[in-house]
Amino acid sequence: MYRRTLEIELPRGQSAFLWGARKTGKSTLLGHRFPHSIRFDLLDTRLLLELTRAPWTLAERIRAFGRYSRVLPVIIDEVQKVPAILDEVHRLIESERLSFVLCGSSARKLKRGRANLLGGRAWRYALHPLTWPEVPDFDLVRALNQGLIPEHYDSAHHRRGLAGYVDDYLKEEVFDEGLARNAPAFARFFEALAFCHGELLNYSNVARDCGVSSKTVKEYFQILVDTLLGVLVEPFSRRRSRAVITRAPKFYLFDVGVANHVAGRRIESTASPDFGRALEHLVLMELLAYRSYRERDFPVRFWRTKSGLECDFVLGLEGEVAIEVKGDSRVRRADLRGLRAFVEEHRPRQAVVVCNESASRRTDDGIWILPWERFLERLWGDGVVGYRS
Repeated sequence: MYRRTLEIELPRGQSAFLWGARKTGKSTLLGHRFPHSIRFDLLDTRLLLELTRAPWTLAERIRAFGRYSRVLPVIIDEVQKVPAILDEVHRLIESERLSFVLCGSSARKLKRGRANLLGGRAWRYALHPLTWPEVPDFDLVRALNQGLIPEHYDSAHHRRGLAGYVDDYLKEEVFDEGLARNAPAFARFFEALAFCHGELLNYSNVARDCGVSSKTVKEYFQILVDTLLGVLVEPFSRRRSRAVITRAPKFYLFDVGVANHVAGRRIESTASPDFGRALEHLVLMELLAYRSYRERDFPVRFWRTKSGLECDFVLGLEGEVAIEVKGDSRVRRADLRGLRAFVEEHRPRQAVVVCNESASRRTDDGIWILPWERFLERLWGDGVVGYRS
């Protein structure tokens, strides 16, 4: 059992949604946070069928537990499987002052079906894969190779687990949306992810490889984003410039282990050819989890010129923090060209290189060179976002 960073503290009578990809630990977290709550798991086929047929019986089931249990939030797991139940939840919140924690892996299905999302009556939380502060004795190579879905990080058979996860879950999610009836085309789309993951997206090129339209490819990517299985990182630009890329985003899957499986990569050591790319992905996932758990509202973008100068991540509306990720054990002057170009143009409050060096140092022009562990320590200690030095 990992001690998760996400805190769900609900005043009496307050309801919440908890979203996250499967196997990230949502049910386990709720079981420990609300051990005495009434719980309905819609993975139970009999319960699923009964509530689908007669969602109004939810109130009767809750009443059967007695008054004491009704004081606590009622947990409904995999709520997206019965969208109609949300009308009953809404009624019970209003008429009987009950509170709920509604847990699921995809809000997209509810939105597309025009389900009742409770009109602001429920707070929204998201659970990410494991993060650096949640894992005792964090093993970087293990995390990069196996990913940080708890079951995969702990498994001696992670490759089989990842294969099943991709084939039985990721592909199933898109097929369930009704937009991937062309199975061969969708299989080619997942093959294309191996080449465009973490790169500038060219929808036309991906569409040509898949044999479908650019519009369909955009829908595939958007489904992965809406189901919390991926994220689009947009380019940063404070002003129009012909020299800077301003339109093409980058796409990253939600877990570095899943991405490695899709791309057919193995990160056996810090000397592996793909170590730097995987470390960049891990840093992004930590930034997004930190932003979510600490309820910080800052954009995460990247900066790249048409001549090829690049800064991996730019934080804040005005580009207050610039981050470059390098897998090298020694950062050289040439490695700083892109970051220095960004600093010269935008003057961020802090510029950082995350790397595999053994000790922290600072260049003459104020750029921090930080070992990855020291950077994550600063990040989760609130020393990166808004940090001044």
